[in-house]
Amino acid sequence: MKMLNIAFRIFRRDLHSVGIIGAPFSKGQPRDGVQLGPDVIREAGLVKKLEGQGCVVKDYGNLIFEEVSNDEPIGRTKQPRVVGLANKKVADAVQRVKTDGQTCVMLGGDHSLAVGSIHGHAACRPELSVVWVDAHADINTPLTSPTGNIHGQPMSYLIHELCTKIPVMPNFSWIKPCIAAKDVVYIGLRDVDPEEHYILKHLGIKTFSMTEVDGLGIAKVMEQMCDHIFSKIKKPIHLSYDIDALDPSVAPATGTPVIGGLTYREGIYITEYLCQTGLLSAIDVVEVNPKQAKRKEEVHFTANVAVDLVLGCFGRVREGSHPANYKIPEP
Repeated sequence: MKMLNIAFRIFRRDLHSVGIIGAPFSKGQPRDGVQLGPDVIREAGLVKKLEGQGCVVKDYGNLIFEEVSNDEPIGRTKQPRVVGLANKKVADAVQRVKTDGQTCVMLGGDHSLAVGSIHGHAACRPELSVVWVDAHADINTPLTSPTGNIHGQPMSYLIHELCTKIPVMPNFSWIKPCIAAKDVVYIGLRDVDPEEHYILKHLGIKTFSMTEVDGLGIAKVMEQMCDHIFSKIKKPIHLSYDIDALDPSVAPATGTPVIGGLTYREGIYITEYLCQTGLLSAIDVVEVNPKQAKRKEEVHFTANVAVDLVLGCFGRVREGSHPANYKIPEP
């Protein structure tokens, strides 16, 4: 009996309280289908699997976004009015989940929604660290963006040091910078615009491109990431995970795939490592786009990988079945 009690103490996992928000939104980029991401991820069994590993889950459902007529570009920036409104709705929803005392999981939708997700999180946790896992830096400003798509710009609206580089845009006046450049870490970069490269270097933002991942190994990358963001004070972590950080062979159903990305094991290791810090406070999983898949199997595969990423954030153990699912046989 003594050994049994020790075993239970070893395998016990703290219960996680999870609040899920669906954000079926696609206007931050040009490809149809990414608005289907939240439901595709849910249909892959997200809620049931989280509950199966001992989480207490509340699904807040999908947000409903307003249409905007005559949403003309501002300079090169496309559809700013509808994107600004959508992000305000996401910010309010994330703030509500955090106020309810839960770890927030925002299912996108495109990555422009990170503006609202991080902003709403920061409203409840003013001191945040952001871990941005992505093939792309998404830190173009409206003035440097080569495409004008806001899903390539979200970080620029959030970082204090870039506030003077952001022009006035309709429905964006509510956004106040809420992150310091020193509190941001990128993992998985491999398709960075020259302008973004300059911004990252100028601000001294910590980045781990795929070259660093290959050279150091993902375990060393995560150790160095934690050394960086926890060098002075341990802050809550906001993980913003673009599914295209993974190699297209792992997650093909996405809008802007780039070969040479994270393996499945590397991608999952990131979430497991962040879970073990005990500081993971909100998660975005974005850019799952079933209409970009060539075959139905690719949709299922990508959605299942997205679910596994979330499970890793909440204590899934790969070495075997979760103890919560095990019953000791009666004598």
